[in-house]
Amino acid sequence: MTISPLFAPLTLRGLTIKNRIFLPPMCQYQAGEDGIPTDWHLVHYGARAAGGFGLIMVEATGVSPEARISPNCVGLWNDEQAKAWKPIVKFAHSLRAAIGVQLIHAGRKASSFPGLPGYASGTVPLEEGGWVTKAPSPEPFPGYVPPQELTVSDIAAVVADFQAAARRAVAAGFDTVEIHGAHGYLLHQFLSPVSNHRTDDYGGSFDNRARIVIEIIDAIREVIPADMPLLLRLSATDWLENVPGVESWGIPETIQLATLAQEHGVDMIDVSSGGLVPAPISTGPGYQVPLANAVREAAGIPVVAVGELGDPLTAQQVLVDGLADAIDVGRAALFEPQWPLRAARELGLPSEDWPVAPSYIRGVWG
Repeated sequence: MTISPLFAPLTLRGLTIKNRIFLPPMCQYQAGEDGIPTDWHLVHYGARAAGGFGLIMVEATGVSPEARISPNCVGLWNDEQAKAWKPIVKFAHSLRAAIGVQLIHAGRKASSFPGLPGYASGTVPLEEGGWVTKAPSPEPFPGYVPPQELTVSDIAAVVADFQAAARRAVAAGFDTVEIHGAHGYLLHQFLSPVSNHRTDDYGGSFDNRARIVIEIIDAIREVIPADMPLLLRLSATDWLENVPGVESWGIPETIQLATLAQEHGVDMIDVSSGGLVPAPISTGPGYQVPLANAVREAAGIPVVAVGELGDPLTAQQVLVDGLADAIDVGRAALFEPQWPLRAARELGLPSEDWPVAPSYIRGVWG
């Protein structure tokens, strides 16, 4: 029997991932104000490692206290946090799962309430534990407090924070690092002319708007091992192409950046979309796959596809058709940590080829 491409190994630099089913970063909002991961994170990521995921990408992790999406988000801005990640990484490795960390600065979308039931939306007030946010330009995300505009020295500090966090990721034992350049967070805010109205070296032209992203890629490559893969998550479109009079970020710019990023040492693009401003998005199974394929074909770089790929047959077909090199299973994995095991069964893999943890072998379906 020919193995499903979902369960074929994937090698990026010196890392071989046992299958092509990735757990994408999904905020858990379970850290305290110290940004330290908790027992929740050990259980959450450990369950998906036992469930057979090839690569587990840890949720958006702040490179500084003010970089966090919310006060309840994890961080990697000090050594205590790096130490707390070590047992989580070690447990994932014990089950042959690769594990990476997504590094983020949330920009104008920082200091927000956790995305959990019972919380308000928008910016957390200073008196309730929030902080002053900063962004490329002082325009706010709708419903949020206006940010302060970053100075050039502020930008240099952000680049240094990403570099320091990547160094700690290596110390914690992570297999890979992903730079979050999507979903309307700081780097996406720089990339899109919708949110970047600067007139200095970080605004205006494509090269200027992409400058901070390339600086961060270069800074991280300086401190991670040469054989460690580096990923970049991008929103391939702001979904504003059909809005008259609006200059936005789209597929052509994403392809241009993906090509440039590869030249600077990025090994894979995690292709998502949207998040910069509210926009009309028509969703459905695999709705973002054409975006991933466009980047893959034009930039010649491996890509991860994401977006309603929770049906194993749909996910497999993406790889069979050569539209992506791996797939993210996100929301489906929140309710089903063993999604890869179900996929293996439904796709007809022999039980001996399932990515099952040794202690669970008696639970293999007949």
